[in-house]
Amino acid sequence: MKKLSILLIAGVMAVACSNGKHAEFEKNTEAAKAYFKLHESENAEEMFTYLSEDLTWHMPAYGMGIGGIEEVKAAILWYQAAFDNMVFTADYWLPGVDTETGVPDGSTRVYGTWTSVYAETGQELSLTSYHSFEFKDGKIINGGDWFDLGGMMNSLVPAPVEVIETETME
Repeated sequence: MKKLSILLIAGVMAVACSNGKHAEFEKNTEAAKAYFKLHESENAEEMFTYLSEDLTWHMPAYGMGIGGIEEVKAAILWYQAAFDNMVFTADYWLPGVDTETGVPDGSTRVYGTWTSVYAETGQELSLTSYHSFEFKDGKIINGGDWFDLGGMMNSLVPAPVEVIETETME
């Protein structure tokens, strides 16, 4: 009886300590990876099938704040028109957590680097980034992109020629 009690307690503790979301995290991470692969191949229409109509997204551009599905679609189309050879290299994928409880909830997030070529000039880019994805009913419902969009865009513009004024010495 003592052994049975110990086994029962150990089993309850194992279940209690498990977040029950590991399968969702794995499934959602695979979906996010597939979503990025579609971005790399510039398949916007297929990317859009991953998005919930109720999407809320943290946009990376200064002052944009939170966008909805139409803003995200427009951004995807812009990136795909402006950049060639887009490749995302993940450093690591991590489970996300419920913001109120801190308990893993099946969402996923990733740190990594995007490389691409600016189509207009042929300039190569490398951009470190962080992305988060929350899912509902198999669709991306919430998340965001965090990277230095302003710095990236500034790097694409030629530096202004500095005019140096010379003083005449008297």
